[in-house]
Amino acid sequence: MLTLLATASCMFAGAQGVKLSGNVFYYEPGAVKVSQAQFNPQSGSTNAAGQPLSIKSQITAEGGVSTVTATVTATRPVYFRLEYTDAFEGTADGCLYYMPGFWYHKNMRSPKEAPSFKTSKSWTVREDRLSSPLTGIFNESTGRGVMVLRSIEPQGTDCLAKDLSGNVVLSGKTTVGYTGFVNADGNAPALSFGFPYKEQPTRYIRKLQLIPGIATFEKLSEGESVTVSWKIKGGNYKDYSEFVAGAWQFCFDVDAPAPLTPKYTDDAAKDILSNYFRESFVDKYDAIKYLSSGGMDVATCASVPEAEVGFVGRTLLNAFNAIEYGEAKGKPELVKIGNAVIDSYLEKGFNETGFFIEWINAAKNEKTKVFSIRRQSEGVMAMFYYLQYEKLHHRSHAKWEARLKTLLNNFVKMQKPDGSFARKFDASFKDVDPSGGSTPCATLALAMGYKYFKNKGYLEAARKTISYLEKNIISTSDYFSSTLDANCEDKEASFYACDALYYISFVAKGKERQHYIDLCKKAAYFCASWYYTWDVPFATGQMLGDLGFKSRGWGNVSVENNHIDVYIFEFATILKWLTANTDEPRFAKMADVIHSSMLQLLPTDKNLCGVGKVGYNPEVVQHTTWDYGRNGKGFYNNIFAPGWTVASLWTLLSADRVSAFFGGK
Repeated sequence: MLTLLATASCMFAGAQGVKLSGNVFYYEPGAVKVSQAQFNPQSGSTNAAGQPLSIKSQITAEGGVSTVTATVTATRPVYFRLEYTDAFEGTADGCLYYMPGFWYHKNMRSPKEAPSFKTSKSWTVREDRLSSPLTGIFNESTGRGVMVLRSIEPQGTDCLAKDLSGNVVLSGKTTVGYTGFVNADGNAPALSFGFPYKEQPTRYIRKLQLIPGIATFEKLSEGESVTVSWKIKGGNYKDYSEFVAGAWQFCFDVDAPAPLTPKYTDDAAKDILSNYFRESFVDKYDAIKYLSSGGMDVATCASVPEAEVGFVGRTLLNAFNAIEYGEAKGKPELVKIGNAVIDSYLEKGFNETGFFIEWINAAKNEKTKVFSIRRQSEGVMAMFYYLQYEKLHHRSHAKWEARLKTLLNNFVKMQKPDGSFARKFDASFKDVDPSGGSTPCATLALAMGYKYFKNKGYLEAARKTISYLEKNIISTSDYFSSTLDANCEDKEASFYACDALYYISFVAKGKERQHYIDLCKKAAYFCASWYYTWDVPFATGQMLGDLGFKSRGWGNVSVENNHIDVYIFEFATILKWLTANTDEPRFAKMADVIHSSMLQLLPTDKNLCGVGKVGYNPEVVQHTTWDYGRNGKGFYNNIFAPGWTVASLWTLLSADRVSAFFGGK
């Protein structure tokens, strides 16, 4: 058992306000305890007093950015870990923290079983948990912020570790380091970063499960060297939102993610995805006809008796996709499937007060008794696309129009005075979860309802949602509670903030429209922060690495669900739109990266990518040491919900869908 000695520090106050201390931890084969040595971050150290390694460390400065580079060389076989600490101003509680796609503010919306200030005021994590390997600290009182970004090699590697916790010798080479923040004595914040990785005080390995931390050591043979580098940037920012925006720009500029060479044209990708419409269609139950999604086995993709309107199901949107594509490509079987689903929901898919029955177990005819503003809105959105499409083809659906009017009138009825909507409610409009974090979902439905029905009451309700969004979410940089299986900071909350502002901009003019564009840009930095600007490494034998998968352009999910997926829908289109309407060219470039990357794991008949059926795009892509209980890094979870992944990619490949509905602008 290796015993870790207490650390000491050697401080260097360098250019650009960098105040670094450096330590190296090491032990030689056969040793029973870990030794430590200090080194000067500017000049490094030599092989003094018989140490088995030497360190060459230097700091250079250019354009407001300090680059820290260290080379560790072994004079005889040794296992080592290198650590830096960069002291910052203020107090732990007086600062906010940022690790892209993993940590926002203090993560206080998460329970104590997930990473948050509730558990500790110091956190260091593996870099591959993060959409960019960066940590930042922002002082709310002074407006001062500092961030450190790892300089990653284009072709990274990883290896398997024998143990999950404790001092662990790595089985091979890795390029994964760590980053985070520490608060000495709970009250003196500092950036903390190093190589190879450690996760302290605990590590997050499964949903709401923390275990004791880990500190890893990599072997160097005699004469062998390893070089690692980081960039540190400080500055003054108006608020946390501006700090996050600056950090994302910094990450994008340094990482410079380039689009991948596409495997498929958009049309070819849709042809592959359309197999999902054929094989997921279920019509054997009296309760409802639907396209199967949630809780499906990845290996077989066998349909299950669960039908879901929105969230992980998206059965109505996929039904419309099947109709539109089937008619365009002369595939009548797809048209028949889509119409069967939509006709079935018209007959059996609503409750007595006019809400969609969001979830049904068709085998048992069990129906949800709790409703959500998100799934209701997603159902409304899908049906407005369908109704407009049908109208353009001279087909009318008075019963569907009546259904949507009733539903939108319900929205107006239950909207709160501040413009918000309860996240979850029952059939009698009583709040089950009063949180307003999902309010922007309703904006889409209301804006579409105004466009389709010309009802100004829907427009006013939509405007009220934006007032709530601006005051309670965007101005506070608090994007939370849009996903339905967690109540924390999440990608989908920032996505829906952008989506709401994009949709309502089509029915606004002049200064009002410009205000929505400005707000959308502000929210877009948070949404973009969830999407990877780099490629995480995998070990040999981990399926994703063997497939040559690149993580750039894929999005992390939430603070509580630490995997990546293809949730994109209209966001790439919004990024292009924002570049056209603002002064941020990076957004359009990131959209190109996303578009080129998200079809990498699309299963085809010649390359199923670890999935049982053609077109059933994977959902839970486990890119770091976190899982839902099965398989772990480099693999998928054993169950998935391909309905929403297909709908998301289909929307990505249908860039003009929203603008076409609203008549363009």
